Amino acid sequence: MTRTIKRRTFTAALGFTALATASLAGLGASAQEKTFALVQINQQALFFNQMNEGAQKAADAAGVKLVIFNANNDPAAQNSAIETYIQQKVAGLAVVAIDVNGIMPAIKQAADAGIPVVAIDAILPEGPQKAQIGVDNAKAGADMGKFFLDYVQANMDGKAKVGVVGALNSFIQNVRQEGFEKTLEGVSGIEKAGVVDGQNIQDNALAAAENLITGNPDMTAVYATGEPALMGAIAAVESQGKQDAIKVFGWDLTAQAIAGIDAGYVAAVIQQDPAAMGAAAVDALKKVSDGGSVDKNIAVPVTIVTKENVEPYRAVFK
Repeated sequence: MTRTIKRRTFTAALGFTALATASLAGLGASAQEKTFALVQINQQALFFNQMNEGAQKAADAAGVKLVIFNANNDPAAQNSAIETYIQQKVAGLAVVAIDVNGIMPAIKQAADAGIPVVAIDAILPEGPQKAQIGVDNAKAGADMGKFFLDYVQANMDGKAKVGVVGALNSFIQNVRQEGFEKTLEGVSGIEKAGVVDGQNIQDNALAAAENLITGNPDMTAVYATGEPALMGAIAAVESQGKQDAIKVFGWDLTAQAIAGIDAGYVAAVIQQDPAAMGAAAVDALKKVSDGGSVDKNIAVPVTIVTKENVEPYRAVFK
């Protein structure tokens, strides 16, 4: 987010090995078949793999071809991919941006070439993109803050020292962090332990979370702003034997997060619907490329998952 947890590979389990290895080549298709490109952040996180799966199902249903580019956390690679897809004249682009500002020149270039663009998850500045698809991350972060305060009042005698495992290179996760922290401002009994940067990489998040715990032996709670951060926080709590001392709150379910909920030290996880985001992106591109229009903001709801409502998610995260 030293490496003490084993990185998991989800692509084979989700059955789209071809997508995981999709490159900028191989766009050849019949003249009648449209090709859409999804420019992704990485394929380590289950969140992004589920988004890919949803997009592929929607593409199959719409009778279009979908290619997926894995930027492997490199913003420059995303820009280069968009430029190449423009040259190859794809019919539409869906982008999950790493650098929301740095990607805008490439998006404007695509729009100038007549290629519609939709943004997924990461919120882009105002520009020529046709739609923004995702959740209200600021509101969801604030909602988790409110949940956290209620939980502390009911279960922790109204007192908590909370640290944050974030991803300071991720605009969207900074928004989630800010929404959470603003809700806690000025609340009696709440002490902040500081913020560490997991860089949206699981191994880095683990190391950062371990440093946070070591530096704050009296810390009683952790808020993680994304899947790699949450996985790192969970692993750090376990590796340091802090399951009875620290409650974990965060974003994006995994099998490990559900195990933590069952064990009692993961208190709540915001669960998005990445498959629905991917599907909405393809559906939007299809409508626009066919000459139609879509809403500028396409909202996908979230759920705060706790021990009370985790059961339906078990089948998804086996």
